[in-house]
Amino acid sequence: MSPSMKETSLETMEKKGEDVNGIMKKEQDKLFDPSEAPPFRINDIRAAIPKHCWVKNPWRSISYVFRDAIVISALLAAALYFRSWFFWPFYWVAQGTMFWAVFVLGHDCGHGSFSDNPILNNVMGHILHSTILVPYHGWRISHRTHHQNHGNVEKDESWVPMSEDLYNSLSSRTKFLRFKIPFPLFAYPVYLWHRSPGKTGSHFNPYSNLFAPQERKHIMTSTTCWIAMVVFLVYLSSVIGPSMTFKLYGVPYLIFVAWLDVVTYLHHHGYEQKLPWYRGKEWSYLRGGLTTIDRDYGIFNGIHHDIGTHVIHHLFPQIPHYHLVEATKAAKPVIGKYYREPKKSGPIPFHLIENLVSSMKQDHYVSNSGEIVFYQTDPNLFSPPKSA
Repeated sequence: MSPSMKETSLETMEKKGEDVNGIMKKEQDKLFDPSEAPPFRINDIRAAIPKHCWVKNPWRSISYVFRDAIVISALLAAALYFRSWFFWPFYWVAQGTMFWAVFVLGHDCGHGSFSDNPILNNVMGHILHSTILVPYHGWRISHRTHHQNHGNVEKDESWVPMSEDLYNSLSSRTKFLRFKIPFPLFAYPVYLWHRSPGKTGSHFNPYSNLFAPQERKHIMTSTTCWIAMVVFLVYLSSVIGPSMTFKLYGVPYLIFVAWLDVVTYLHHHGYEQKLPWYRGKEWSYLRGGLTTIDRDYGIFNGIHHDIGTHVIHHLFPQIPHYHLVEATKAAKPVIGKYYREPKKSGPIPFHLIENLVSSMKQDHYVSNSGEIVFYQTDPNLFSPPKSA
């Protein structure tokens, strides 16, 4: 971004009485300027992290799989025993949260942080993800793209703000489903089939533009595993009935999807402060990673394997989840003011939904001109900038 463009952008925001980058002007000098490159390198952060934090212990990783499997089995047994509307709501929330925990472990397999053995990673990844209807390799590859381009408004995969031109090109139905609560909370299955608006490809199609030719056999394997799980659920419905299958599996699956969408959104969007998205020469892997936000989910931190410790995970996805808290503590002195301390969430994260709703209303647009991008406001109240 040129100095003149930057000054104009900040001046305009100040005239509107808004804070700059979500921070009041008088506090701006105390914090980092997102238009300037960080005064440290990614290798400086890497050097600050203890060497043992990079060690992957497959037995420890597998122990978390067994832990989650035991909890899921116990919840399932309790639901079948009680079969009471008094118990169902507790079961749905608890089991859906455990499905989310299983997803995080499969996510670690996809990053290779589960173990140093690719075969073990892929076998466990398929087992974990297929049971919750996620095509392991299809998602793993697109998620790799997300990590390689985090914070890049042109190439990122997850909840990327839209340009004015793209938003205007969407149908009324797509706008409604994309931006009106509660529909965005359940966007993940649609993303797997069709990706985000403005992007094409399916996570199930080996010939999708998401994948290279040499990856097609992996996609066929994952899609086959996904189909096998669907067939099993259909068979289960024929045995215990569609209603019971929906209560035992369907509702927890929806809770899991809501967890996934909310957490993914909150790790890459700020409701306390506006965050930049970069494009062109302004973007770098380090700068993009530093726009990620750590979140404190209270008692859920341990349940879903510290996925809220997200900055270091994004910069170094090879670090196992059980070392992320220690690695973050070691890296914070290097990152300094570029690290945003996570706020306490309390015992039950009801605030997450409220914050998601309020954030969704302001994050539709980015400018079509300039290199550094700030969020604009609600399209119902504001006319976006004209294309350059």
